[in-house]
Amino acid sequence: MTSFRPVLALLALVLGASTPAAQVRLTIARLQYDGGGDWYANPSSLPNLLKAINERTALRVEPTEARVSLTDDRLWDHPYLHLTGHGEIRLSEAEVVRLREYLTRGGFLHVDDNYGLDASFRREIARVFPDRPLVDVPLSHPIYHIVYDFPAGLPKIHEHDGKPARGLGIFIGNRLAVFYSHESDLGNGWEDPGTYNDPPALHEAALRMGVNLFVYAVTSRTGS
Repeated sequence: MTSFRPVLALLALVLGASTPAAQVRLTIARLQYDGGGDWYANPSSLPNLLKAINERTALRVEPTEARVSLTDDRLWDHPYLHLTGHGEIRLSEAEVVRLREYLTRGGFLHVDDNYGLDASFRREIARVFPDRPLVDVPLSHPIYHIVYDFPAGLPKIHEHDGKPARGLGIFIGNRLAVFYSHESDLGNGWEDPGTYNDPPALHEAALRMGVNLFVYAVTSRTGS
């Protein structure tokens, strides 16, 4: 099973190695998709999260996000995909197959419900994994503890429908391959302070959760 080229270098960084491979840098890849949704939403969110990852962990990441589609050959260079937006997501049959392959090879997909995404995302991810439903990620999972501790789970950043924030996921074996932040809106919390008049504590909570997501994504085992 093919693995992702940056993963071993990142593991070396986490463990404090000083080999040439440890000098490899990477970034978060924002996923472009069809269907009419604004995949480019929250423009300052990922730069702020990348800055936090650089400042708070041993992982050296590029300050600029990558942008890829599921049919892009550069997809395999990025172990972390971020998908957000307010509208419709629609995947072609080829994209469904490619996303399934990406995730079963060890890739990680973070989907952030930016209000309006929920119905189409659930429909499309069911096409990708018809036999693997979205489930609540247990509060004991490393995603909530790997760098920062979130004993109550996903932080609630924005009101949305007033429902509790839920961290949903799809597991491949023991590895969490898809994390869906629902009724939370982490991306808005990552944006520049003042964009949504969020209090500093929520901005900080969102960044901390994002750091956890990224560190888990690049240090979890590759393959199913």
